[in-house]
Amino acid sequence: MVRLGACLLLLVVVLAESAKAQPQYTGTRTSPFGNLVYCTNSTYKNCYHPGVYHLCPDNCLYTCNIDCGSCEAVCPSSPPPPPKHSPPPPPKHSPPPPSSTPSKAKKVKCKNKYYPTCEHVEQYCPSDCPDTCEVDCVACKPVCNCNKPGAVCQDPQFIGGDGLTFYFHGKKDKDFCIVTDSNLHINAHFIGRRNENMKRDFTWVQSIGILFHTRRLYVAAKKTAMWDDSVDRLALAFDGEPVLLPDGEGAKWSSPSLPRVTISRSQETNAVVIEAEGNFRIKANVVPITQKDSQIHNYGITEEDCFAHLDLSFKFYSLSGEANGVLGQTYGSNYVSRVKMGVAMPVLGGDREFSSSSLFATDCAFARFKGHFNSTDQFEYADVSCASGMGGLAGVVCKK
Repeated sequence: MVRLGACLLLLVVVLAESAKAQPQYTGTRTSPFGNLVYCTNSTYKNCYHPGVYHLCPDNCLYTCNIDCGSCEAVCPSSPPPPPKHSPPPPPKHSPPPPSSTPSKAKKVKCKNKYYPTCEHVEQYCPSDCPDTCEVDCVACKPVCNCNKPGAVCQDPQFIGGDGLTFYFHGKKDKDFCIVTDSNLHINAHFIGRRNENMKRDFTWVQSIGILFHTRRLYVAAKKTAMWDDSVDRLALAFDGEPVLLPDGEGAKWSSPSLPRVTISRSQETNAVVIEAEGNFRIKANVVPITQKDSQIHNYGITEEDCFAHLDLSFKFYSLSGEANGVLGQTYGSNYVSRVKMGVAMPVLGGDREFSSSSLFATDCAFARFKGHFNSTDQFEYADVSCASGMGGLAGVVCKK
């Protein structure tokens, strides 16, 4: 009896301590693959997005919490600091010393003035994403852009609004609806190569066509043979007019009319942040398929074409619960994943239901866009000539 009493007392103490460690701003939703958590503190605008969930880590699938500061699911053994009103307090720890990562990896910095001990400290991108990362100023460490909800990267890997990762391969040289809602429609054009030993294409997102309000926005990676990161291979157009953005980090363009759209370079070349006020924010990076990638995955890339493509990260400000599309459906109020989880590469089918007839068409099976466009018309860029470097891109018609 004495031993039993001691065990019960120890259990009560452990449960009490665990309850103390639980943060006050964690919302929880149960899934077959573990708990999905989300931040309920609206002070943290970068993390407070109702409907966006984060899957608990493997070592605490049903007991994790959300760190609103870094917007990551964390195990109870390392609880986040109590949230405070904006701006969040700077980290007390010193920034890590510069990484010894080879110089081929990009250097990145924290640009948030509220984190002075981390701001402007140069760090290298992780080996998993040597070209596409940013610094988490709270943790003061570089993180891959493709590891967050709303990401569309590589041979298209999607991370849904529910935090779950899946692949949608589509077909090369075809267009697919990735987001559709009443005031936003985004199609993606896929490029790729056929592997004779497989039943599908290797595919990547080469360009996106965005419709919102009465506006059209075009973002694309130009076809490239030999990759040179110092040469910009990004093509942009707004309402049919080319957007000529000077090289150089911080270079910025704003639309002359409302709703306001801004495009700014996040690196010297090949990386931009696009924001439509009150609607969406997109980070777009042009990246190549490297010889190393080709050897590992047997892509069969040659010196004639490095298959430059877009790595994308989306943040939505006003999606409704009726949103659909390959990515958009994961933000829907009644969404239940059809992807078979627990496998090495969870794949989402639906080539036909998400297929669009062209880059700016709104004729996929689940289209919800109500803008004032004729979806059967090709989108012509009035002042784009083949000499401008944009001619010949999928979805673009050069006027003669």
